[in-house]
Amino acid sequence: MEQTKTPTPHIGAQYGEIAETVIMAGDPLRAKFMAENFLENPVQFNNVRGMLGFTGTYQGKRVSVMGHGMGMPSIGIYTYELFNFYGVKTIIRVGSAGSIQTNLHVGDLVIAMGACTNSNYAAQYELPGTFAPIADFGLVRGAAETCERLGYHYKVGNVLSSDVFYAENAHNDKWINMGVLAVEMEVAALYMNAARCGGKALAICTISDHIITGEVTTAEERQTTFTHMMDVAFSLV
Repeated sequence: MEQTKTPTPHIGAQYGEIAETVIMAGDPLRAKFMAENFLENPVQFNNVRGMLGFTGTYQGKRVSVMGHGMGMPSIGIYTYELFNFYGVKTIIRVGSAGSIQTNLHVGDLVIAMGACTNSNYAAQYELPGTFAPIADFGLVRGAAETCERLGYHYKVGNVLSSDVFYAENAHNDKWINMGVLAVEMEVAALYMNAARCGGKALAICTISDHIITGEVTTAEERQTTFTHMMDVAFSLV
């Protein structure tokens, strides 16, 4: 942890202004929504590049919420700085994902136990093989227990973190055959950063569209109505 490097090039907060647990969303307006609807006395700590961040309390516990942008390079930067320069111990991503399984529908939750990827993000570690990015088991277990208690429909398993949104050849059938539940764009980098930095991480995704059946939601619905995953994330604070 290098406190002398705060503020960082991408986060305008001073050391101590960010809680040890941060709940993150790709869309900074979703972070703002969480601050306004879940936190007591939220204080904004970041607006660099419009990537909003707030710290407040939830049921008496200090917690921060922040955007992380789209894609592994973006979440990779923000989570690296949070883990390494701000003393953050736990990062929970709440976001959207596209289902590639017929029994996983719009509005359902995915607790990402692991993350496959077509990214080259892990090459930086120069490992003599293939690294398997996985979530913290305690967070996975806690999220599943919350879903059971609240009656939320969910599945636990692998997601695909893809570098490409508009893919020429998605090869979804190959990922389907391997039991991958859904496609998103960030989880693998989050889990790799957590592993390298000694932190804890989990991603909880809401199915926003179905790549096979064509079910979709609007951008406004994704921003303000996907609250079940937020309920689960805040239960882990």
